[in-house]
Amino acid sequence: MGHAGMAAAAVRYLRSAGAPTVAGPVEALPRPDLRAVREDERAPVDPARFRQVLGHFATGVTVVTAPAAGDPAGPAGFACQSFASLSLDPPLICFMVGRASTTWPRIARAGVFCVNVLGAHQGDLCRGFAVSGADKFAGVVYDAAPASGSPRLAGAAAWIDCTVHAVHTGGDHLIVVGRVDALGASDNEVRPLLFHKGRFLT
Repeated sequence: MGHAGMAAAAVRYLRSAGAPTVAGPVEALPRPDLRAVREDERAPVDPARFRQVLGHFATGVTVVTAPAAGDPAGPAGFACQSFASLSLDPPLICFMVGRASTTWPRIARAGVFCVNVLGAHQGDLCRGFAVSGADKFAGVVYDAAPASGSPRLAGAAAWIDCTVHAVHTGGDHLIVVGRVDALGASDNEVRPLLFHKGRFLT
């Protein structure tokens, strides 16, 4: 039985078992309303201690961008260190964004995005995308990613061009899953920009 036959058989089985199935692409869920966290939901962990301990895990740094898509404010983008590969078949990646983010709704409206993996020389660029309220793209060199048209930042170590596949809630953050439509890496050997214990590693 080929892949298509196997998939059809799996869907028939799930339907017969009463499991939910999806006929087409998964659409991004609307941005959930923020709510207060009840005291009985809080874990007995001090937030400052949580940050301090988790800071021992070094991460790469990315900038997630989206095209203007009719937005008079222009393209959108924010610095993101919560990024990971998720699945090989189908090709999926994920990133996390704060539920209070003002940039995420603009990316969600576009429905597409590009993850730009930053190189060690792009610390200042990252800082520019980490602020709120400024024109983050002022003076930034970029072109259009081939599938989504999202800004693809010059000098990045790699880029991953995606369609929003699903969005899940995770506490005070959203977990955004992207289906990879195109990707590439720099022809030059670019050292990654790493974040560790609250600062960039140089």
